[in-house]
Amino acid sequence: PYRQSERLDIYQKYAQRLIDQGLAYYDFCTDEELEEMREKLTQEGGSTHYEGKWKNPIYHQEALKKIAAGEKAAIRFRAPLKDYTLKDHVKGEVTYPSNMVGDFVIIRSNGLPVYNYCCVIDDHLMKITHVIRGEDHLNNTVRQLMIYEALKATPPEFAHVSLLIGADKQKLSKRHGATSVNLYRDEDYLPEAMCNYLCLLGWSHPREVDIFSKEDLFSLFSLDRFSNHSAIYDLVKLKWVNGQHLRKQSSEELIKLMSLKTTASHFFFKQNQEWQFKCVDLLKNYVEFIHELIPLIDKLVLTPMVEKNEKLSEILAWETTPKIISYLREQVKKVTTDYASEADFSLWQESIKKDLGIKGKQLFMGIRAALTGQDHGPDLKILIPLTPLAVIEQRLSQFKNENI
Repeated sequence: PYRQSERLDIYQKYAQRLIDQGLAYYDFCTDEELEEMREKLTQEGGSTHYEGKWKNPIYHQEALKKIAAGEKAAIRFRAPLKDYTLKDHVKGEVTYPSNMVGDFVIIRSNGLPVYNYCCVIDDHLMKITHVIRGEDHLNNTVRQLMIYEALKATPPEFAHVSLLIGADKQKLSKRHGATSVNLYRDEDYLPEAMCNYLCLLGWSHPREVDIFSKEDLFSLFSLDRFSNHSAIYDLVKLKWVNGQHLRKQSSEELIKLMSLKTTASHFFFKQNQEWQFKCVDLLKNYVEFIHELIPLIDKLVLTPMVEKNEKLSEILAWETTPKIISYLREQVKKVTTDYASEADFSLWQESIKKDLGIKGKQLFMGIRAALTGQDHGPDLKILIPLTPLAVIEQRLSQFKNENI
């Protein structure tokens, strides 16, 4: 790691080189003098750039004597009076006019360097080839280009990406969501999903797809895909992206993750592997987070109590539904195993359609209401064989005369 506090001698060395070349100078002005200078320049309506006496080279020898006597001074860079042009990978060609920046401090009087100076020294010595950072640094870049030029060093390529904003179009802050990677991990966001979503903030896939892997990114990433517009940090989309990556996980991996969220004594972990795999494969399409699977299993597979709602009551009120319930009560009693099979369910459905003459939504929604106590949900042909027959019997026993 590079710690700037441990590299002060390096920054001083390069600053001294700039002073020796007349490209920087010592400045002994106090804060009060600088403020007075700014106020005067403001009142005169001219430039507020530094115009202190130490800018004049004739005072250089006097400055050296003060330094030799132990006086403290800031070091200012002598800003060239010329335009600078930056070819930015995101913003395009950016021109900085000659009067944009005046002589600026590169090392404070306490010996500490300023950002626009030390980052150039560090990047130059580390042989950094590309600098990708927020667009709020765009105006800083002209100062850095000046220093690169003074050092006769080749600047890196720059890409100033748009800043993140919240759904309210305001600059991203703590109020827009979790502020720590640890918090997202605790909330069960998958690493693959976080990487995927963060890449979509200001960058786009060449095929305009939203879901991709890190391996895809390695081969497709390029600076020319950055957007020049602010990126909205949308938690709703982040959750959706997490759900998409969750569904890409193998059943084995999902079960492993589930085991970290509940006890081994839960009903799910007492079932055989085939049951577990079928259950996870079915229900992973209805959740965004791994911790939502067990509660969903409890609701659809283990809960015998039926809770009335407006839509369910409407289905139960159809004249066809009591016939379906009565028929299913009798059929369930004939099953001698703990679970009905997929063949059992298919036979029930076909018999209701053929013998009772019930078709369409009255058939499918009526069967769902009777067997699950729900008005919508996963594929019944898979769900019912996963549900203990005792649970189904308890649900059916709660329906009387179209009511719960």
